[in-house]
Amino acid sequence: ARVLAGKGHEVRTSATGHEAIQSLLEDPPDVVVLDLGLPDVDGVDVLRMLRSVLDVPVIVATARDDEESIVNVLDAGADDHVIKPFSGDQLDARIRAVLRRGTTVVETVPVMTIGALEIDVSRRTVSLDGDQIDLSRKEFDILAVLAAHAGEVVSRDRLYAEVWRQPLGGGDKTLDVHLSWVRRKLGESAREPRYIHTVRGVGVKIVDPAETP
Repeated sequence: ARVLAGKGHEVRTSATGHEAIQSLLEDPPDVVVLDLGLPDVDGVDVLRMLRSVLDVPVIVATARDDEESIVNVLDAGADDHVIKPFSGDQLDARIRAVLRRGTTVVETVPVMTIGALEIDVSRRTVSLDGDQIDLSRKEFDILAVLAAHAGEVVSRDRLYAEVWRQPLGGGDKTLDVHLSWVRRKLGESAREPRYIHTVRGVGVKIVDPAETP
């Protein structure tokens, strides 16, 4: 907290999960840094409670560095994570990254259509066959970046950099997890793709299923 305050952030701290939820409801912040090791309730439960009432970026601080634990916190709604121990500079960089909203999609093309998939960038809505699809902020950004380059292969590094605004770590599974969520909501999977196709060793592309051989 002292380091972040010294870098110009206005910082509030809470000692327990219940105290944090109350504080967040009374005065929602721009970003939340959530330590999973809380004295009164599991941090993942706090994350789920937070996600049910607020849509603010959440960075999870955890000592758990195994893939399953990271997937669990992402699945619960975290936007990013830092592994303990971490420096104040690293945390500040993560905060600045999640606060840089939006994608590089050209705003002069507010609606993109690919087959039966319609992506409205200005309203941040997605529909498939006329039915609205509920996407998280990161899921929408991934789809919007791919749609802006429809038919082209977008490298994993570029996709991650445009959505998360930072370099992709070699062992980071964050992008894979979010891609799987997007595919599921589009009614497909990596094994049976319709719109989103992985080009092994190159990247990911989105195509009109009607134009796929």
